[in-house]
Amino acid sequence: MDLDMAQVRAFVRTAEELHFGRAAGTLGVSQQALSKRIARLESLLGTRLFERGGSGVHLTPAGLRFLPPARQALTAADGAVAAAVVNDRPLRVDVWGHLYAPMRTLAQVAGEAGELVSGHGRDLPSVTNALLRGDIDAAFGRVHPPLHAGLTHRLVRLEPVDAVLGADHPLAAEPALRPERLRGSVLWAPGALDRLDFLHRFADRFGIAGRGAGVNLGLAHFLGEVAADPRRFTLLPADVPLPDVPGLRSVPLVDPTPLYAWSLLWRTGSGHPGLSGLTAACAAEAGRSRWLEYDPARDWLPEPPASPRGDQSA
Repeated sequence: MDLDMAQVRAFVRTAEELHFGRAAGTLGVSQQALSKRIARLESLLGTRLFERGGSGVHLTPAGLRFLPPARQALTAADGAVAAAVVNDRPLRVDVWGHLYAPMRTLAQVAGEAGELVSGHGRDLPSVTNALLRGDIDAAFGRVHPPLHAGLTHRLVRLEPVDAVLGADHPLAAEPALRPERLRGSVLWAPGALDRLDFLHRFADRFGIAGRGAGVNLGLAHFLGEVAADPRRFTLLPADVPLPDVPGLRSVPLVDPTPLYAWSLLWRTGSGHPGLSGLTAACAAEAGRSRWLEYDPARDWLPEPPASPRGDQSA
């Protein structure tokens, strides 16, 4: 029998999400269209792949058996399409985490990575959906769980983070600070803290009870809000160029030094030839610039770093 790959893709995405609405959203189709594709696949195979009931959606025994080879079939199909039509198209790379200027790192490897076309995703969920739909080929930013099972990521850079505060802050004249010394200050964020994983985890780990948020109208406006209040501070990678905001100070954090983890992210099985060039360029620059140095006795990460030698499936 001949399988319709659109139907197989609908099955795999629904098996990963175990939710018809979410699966339809990641594929960019209506829930009704997704249900029809799966029903046609079940009719072709002569067996039910999902159980739908009050307790939610679950794979049947046949669905569990079908899922691994279905994923392999999709990977092979995507690779075949990529081999035929992708070679002449630049690698489409999106970024997120714009407050931390992700394009700084990509710019350092762009000359060795081949032709790139960059986008500007809003956040990790929006970039994840764009990858799963095939709208982009790869993405760059901070990866944190939970991450979709159909994606792969590779750690690229661990970047030391400074405390940024105004000149009137009581700790502004310190040459360096331990994170615990900021407990009496207010961690200022460019949006709801529970949506900003790194800042949220930092505050929890080091007991920062004072937390507040402004409106993200760009880095200069955001840091102007920080500098205007002697109680506030925020966190930025040490190499991020600071805008010309009067009274702004950047103080290194030590014992431990927080590290912001940058990763490349792509759809598992992606066949774009530019992807290998980008990962190789990142690995080469990481070696030259010591981007992946990590000492657990000296540094802090929200989670231990994945091995830089191999791809890590989410």
